Formats: sequence, C-alpha cells, structure tokens
Amino acid sequence: MTKQVQPLAQNQRLPWIDAARGFAIFGIFVVNLLSFHAPYFLYGNQVSYWGASDASIWHMIIDIFFQASFYSLFSFLFGFGMQIIFENVKQKIDKPRKLMARRLVMLLLFGIVHAFLIWYGDILITYSIIGFLLLLFVYRKNVTLWTWALCLWLIPVFLYTGLLYIAQDMMGDISNYQAIEKAFEHYGSGSWIDAYQQNLHDWLYANGIGSMILSALNLLPIFLFGVLFARKKWLHDTKTHKRTLQWFALGSGCLFVLCKAGPYLIGNPLWLTMVQDYIGGTVSAVFYVVMITLSYRYLQRIGRWFGYVGKMALSNYILQSIIGVVVFYSFGFGLYGELSPLQTVAIAFIVFPLQVIISRLWLKKFSRGPLEILWRKWTYRGLDKHQDEQQTLRTAGK
Repeated sequence: MTKQVQPLAQNQRLPWIDAARGFAIFGIFVVNLLSFHAPYFLYGNQVSYWGASDASIWHMIIDIFFQASFYSLFSFLFGFGMQIIFENVKQKIDKPRKLMARRLVMLLLFGIVHAFLIWYGDILITYSIIGFLLLLFVYRKNVTLWTWALCLWLIPVFLYTGLLYIAQDMMGDISNYQAIEKAFEHYGSGSWIDAYQQNLHDWLYANGIGSMILSALNLLPIFLFGVLFARKKWLHDTKTHKRTLQWFALGSGCLFVLCKAGPYLIGNPLWLTMVQDYIGGTVSAVFYVVMITLSYRYLQRIGRWFGYVGKMALSNYILQSIIGVVVFYSFGFGLYGELSPLQTVAIAFIVFPLQVIISRLWLKKFSRGPLEILWRKWTYRGLDKHQDEQQTLRTAGK
C-alpha cells in the first residue's frame, strides 16, 4: 500500500504551534549569542563575563527564563511534529518509519554542515541521532511512553544531583583557562582557517560520549512528552481541553519557579544545575507552549509574527548562526569578547524582527523555507512527485 502523501488542509494548521516554534527560535538565539560572543559557556569562568556578583540581574534573567528553556521548548515541538507527521503518513505508506528515518538522515546532513562549517553549537546532529531512538516508540502505547519519559527524565537527575551534592566540597575551579585563551586568539583575531580549526576542536570537546549520553537522557523524554501531547490532542482542540491545559499551566508554572528560580534563594549552588536545567528547562517549556496555546486567540497579531519565523524554523536557525559568525568572528565584524552581556542580548532584539519580515516576505511566494524545501524533497522523493511545492504537514509546521 503506497498512496500519494497529501498535506493537511490549511484550516487544520495549528497557528499557535508555529508561534511557539518561532518563540523557541528567538529564545535559542538569545542564549546562542552569548556562546558566540565568548568561550565562557563552554570552558567555564562565567564570572569573567557576568561579573563577580552571582546575583547579576542579567545573569538571573537569562538563567531563569532562557537557559535550557528554549531548546527544551524546541525539543518538545520536535517530538510533537514527529508524531503528527507519523500519523499523517502511516495510513498512506507501508513503511512510515522508513520515511521518518530518511527525514532524520537529511536533518543529520544539515547538522553536519552546520556544525563543521558554521558553528560548533549545532543541535541538529543530536536531534537526528536521538530522533532515531524516538522511532523505537512510535508504535508503543501511551502508558509505555509515559513510563519511559518520566524515568529517563527524573532518575538520572536525582542520581547526578545526589553525587554532585556529596562531592561539592571536592570540586574546585573546573574552568579551562588555556582553552579560553585559545578561543579568544582564534575567533577574535585569527584567520578563517584558525576559526574553523577552533570550531572543530570546540565541537569535539562539547560532544564526547558522556555529553551525548547526557543529551539523550535530557532530550529523549522531552521528545516523548511532545509525542504524548500530540497523541492526546491537548494542543489541537483548546476548547475541549481548556481545563486540562489550565492545570498543565498551573503545575508547570509552579515547578518552573521552584526549579529555575528557587536555587537562587540558596546561592544557586552548582549541585542543583541539573535540577535547574533538566527539570526546570522541561517544565518551563511545557509552561511556555501551554500559555502560548491558551493566549493565542487574544494575541493573534504577535502570534502571527512569531509564526512566520516558526514556519521556517530550520532556515532561520541556520541563518542565526551565520549572523553570529559574521558579527563576532575576526573575519566578520570582529566583536568577539568585545560586548557586554546586555549589548550581546540586544542583538537578538534587533535581528529577530528582521527575521520576521524576511520570513513573511518569503512565505508570500513559497509555502516553506528554503532549507525546508530541500528537507521535504529528500524525505518524500518518489512518494508524491507531483506535489513537491505543497506543504506536507501544515500542523507540524515543517
């Protein structure tokens, strides 16, 4: 059985999901700019960036509302979109997982180009690899997904947090000062080749086996939560599920404050990092997507602005990395290490409105972004040859 894969009708698209994806792209850009600007987030010694006071207001704002929250939101929406695409194609082709795997292979290729030719902080390679693990769950029952998601989400965090608490007195300064110096030299004043070699070194440093395992333990449960929300249709029919969404907003909001802001009440100790990022990041992502869903009808104009970017999230994500390279590296404007945290974050508020305008103009002529067009052509080649320029799945926003 192989039927021509048809896109869902335009009126079946969920505009608040597009808006949430665009919102995630904005938040990711804010955090990524700080990594583009200086090596402290990779190699330590953030005091040199934020200042001696751990209570720096800008540090707290970024840490509580942005750090780990927006990649978690993007991860949630990745799982959500994967499930919707799977539901769309499983009735029309014999081997839907093969099509999904092909989609992930193309994402991996995008990630390789992005990571090694543009910026080491790529998330696409990780998404692709963990996406293959997600394919193991597509035919499983909801109770199985809940069990795996909660266990993968909570058990490693509590174990790791306990170990860090026990070892807190034995932990000294873990900053890699030699690596920081090299990064400033190569990105700040080196040639393109120097920056390329430094980028490769940074990617290898950030993506060891241990890091990949931690990423899988972090991202796979978030993917699964997205899948479960898509299966339950909680974000599809807001009228029917309004009460459920309100409870999710209340619960996730309370945990958001407790896990993300709570540690600052006791000095924001290092041993609470995973609680802050893994637990707090996930619940803040759920809070953001639920609040966007509930409030979209009242804020449709703003929602549409974010939605333009969200409809071509992959293209905009790569564009942001290119902008980061041009602004900060020596062969561009050469601002590496030259700006304050506030000035660095301000770039996002300047660039993102331009992305909204560019995305809107592009979408007037095309149904998806340039990289999304390539992604779809690869994924659906041979299945719907006569519909290459149609939207495959409007609800998933891809």
